[in-house]
Amino acid sequence: MTTVIQNVKRLDEQGELRVSTIIIEDGKITGFDGEIPAGANVIDGQGHFVSPGFVDVHTHLREPGFEHKETIATGTASAAKGGFTTICAMPNTKPVPDSVENMQLINGLIKDSAVIRVLPFGSLTKDISGEVRTNMEELREHGAVAFSDDGVGIQLASTMYEQMQQAAKMDVVVVAHCEDNSLIYDGVMHEGTRNKELGLPGIPSICESVQIARDVLLAEAAGARYHVCHVSTKESVRSVRDAKAAGIKVTAEVCPHHLLLEEMDIPSDDANWKMNPPLRALDDKDSLHAALLDGTIDCIATDHAPHTIEEKCCGMVGAPFGIVGFETAFPLLYTNFVETGKWTLKQLVDWMSVKAAQIFDLPYGTLEIGASADLVLIDLNKEQTIDADGFVTKGRNTPFNGWVAKGWPVMTICEGKIAYQEAK
Repeated sequence: MTTVIQNVKRLDEQGELRVSTIIIEDGKITGFDGEIPAGANVIDGQGHFVSPGFVDVHTHLREPGFEHKETIATGTASAAKGGFTTICAMPNTKPVPDSVENMQLINGLIKDSAVIRVLPFGSLTKDISGEVRTNMEELREHGAVAFSDDGVGIQLASTMYEQMQQAAKMDVVVVAHCEDNSLIYDGVMHEGTRNKELGLPGIPSICESVQIARDVLLAEAAGARYHVCHVSTKESVRSVRDAKAAGIKVTAEVCPHHLLLEEMDIPSDDANWKMNPPLRALDDKDSLHAALLDGTIDCIATDHAPHTIEEKCCGMVGAPFGIVGFETAFPLLYTNFVETGKWTLKQLVDWMSVKAAQIFDLPYGTLEIGASADLVLIDLNKEQTIDADGFVTKGRNTPFNGWVAKGWPVMTICEGKIAYQEAK
């Protein structure tokens, strides 16, 4: 079956929008603006913007083991609603994908339940304990797209170094949640001004940046490709920038919430504002913006991390870290940065699709002839209020409830099949 999407606007090489037609056959893009084949399934794009399907390299689907928070079915449906067609799933599940058996289990669950493409990360250490190293070669052979112990920082430099050496031989990426446990001090939010006003224990910025500084030097010594998760501080930005200048193979991501919010935005002891790393100071946020624009930070990732209402209804001290992000990422960023003239639409699309895919050598995130037909139609003029109760994800944990945003996905297509369509 041939599918034709008519009357859409796509970006040209200069970043200008032009009306286009997209022809899809057998899950691939086969042409633009050509003659419509007889008998094709024609979709009217109604003048909406069409983007490559977004690629999220940092997500938590919770299944297996924590299905009360999220399942692969609900998580991927939520991602599709947000315009994502490829997501990388972090390994902090139960069981952890630290063996061939566990990786096969997770692959089976993905095959049975996912409505978009899910690429699992294998863990760097057994049970993400930071101690016993996994057999990365075996995990790679069974579908691990990269390796991480996300959720915790690897405390032993020797463990990280040895896995980086193996990763370098395999030419796969080591992905790191950077956090020195000795510097957390039982904190629940950034150590700055607001935590003192709220009487809550703080997490110093050095907790993150000191481990990034260690890891980039280990990556240099090992010759490894190293990706830094959710950069949040100006010191971390400096370490990544210096490492890139030195020729070290490092990439980095930033999350929407760290670009949009800072510590003084936190209204009260409300766990929907608790994430790891925490919302930092205003100068940290400004540094993240600058780093994204100058290429120090390569892409945007959501760190979608659902929890139950019961887990998040208490104060910060008793609640888990994390917020959801799939369904609000593009509208929030489009409204606050593209609409205000700080970014171009092309920059936002690149950071959410093209550049994210390039980090892991993924053949996705582009609208090109021969590419997988992964795309999202977005009504750039549609404005609505974010309502957590209407989310597809099981999580309701967001600091953006009640915000007004423009630019909402109305249809997401993955491999030529509709994964999400706005209800009429």
